[in-house]
Amino acid sequence: MRDFTLSKYRELLEAIRSTSYGTTAVHDYIVSPMDRCIILRHDVDRKVDRNIAMARLEAKYGIRSTYYFRHVKDVFIPAAIREIAELGHEVGFHYEVMDKAKGNVPKALEIFREELEDLRQYAEVTTACMHGNPFASWSNRDMWKDNDFRDFGLIGEPYFSIDYSKVLYLTDTGRTWADRNIRVKDVLETPDDCLNATYCKGIRTTDDVISLVKSEEVDQICILAHPNRWCDGIPGWTRELVMQNVKNVGKAGIIRYRKMKA
Repeated sequence: MRDFTLSKYRELLEAIRSTSYGTTAVHDYIVSPMDRCIILRHDVDRKVDRNIAMARLEAKYGIRSTYYFRHVKDVFIPAAIREIAELGHEVGFHYEVMDKAKGNVPKALEIFREELEDLRQYAEVTTACMHGNPFASWSNRDMWKDNDFRDFGLIGEPYFSIDYSKVLYLTDTGRTWADRNIRVKDVLETPDDCLNATYCKGIRTTDDVISLVKSEEVDQICILAHPNRWCDGIPGWTRELVMQNVKNVGKAGIIRYRKMKA
């Protein structure tokens, strides 16, 4: 079976349900962490219809996860935000305000407040997660070096509020689960002996993720899946595959260039 289809994601959900793991959204984990759990998180980057399809599928399995919405025209769709919240999922803010402010922190904070208030018109929002632009020289998380997201009525940000020395972080960034040299912004600031260093070398496909889940070797796992990458239809699936391979070449080049300049 092809990987990165909604049918394959269903297999992952069924695997999770067959284990002793509990599932949790980001907000719920921060408020009341479970000893053995899988945190499910999604970044709504584009293709909102695929996000809704994934949210509906999770709801059928009684699973609540987190969907982080960007504040851009093709994603910030009130009806979609409301539906995902009504399905029982957490709605969060996927901010990219440093990009919009071109690295100007005071301006970024102003945009952050405005866009967060916009999102809160359609759902309760208590966590926010940065969006990564591989081509920008700054990171959206840079704005929190001298500022506190809690000042905006938020309780957490996954890159800061989850202890990844205890939580294994799996992401489909680059349309692969492999920890390849194509992650420009979606990287953890953790020591070399973290769980990812131990487990991620052997994980490339969703079947690998399913095998790890079924083994129940790791107490806590955070899984980030971008729903726009998961599609059953052949035309959409092929288009996503081709586009992502092109992007990966570009991102790998960016990483090599920055290493040479460092």
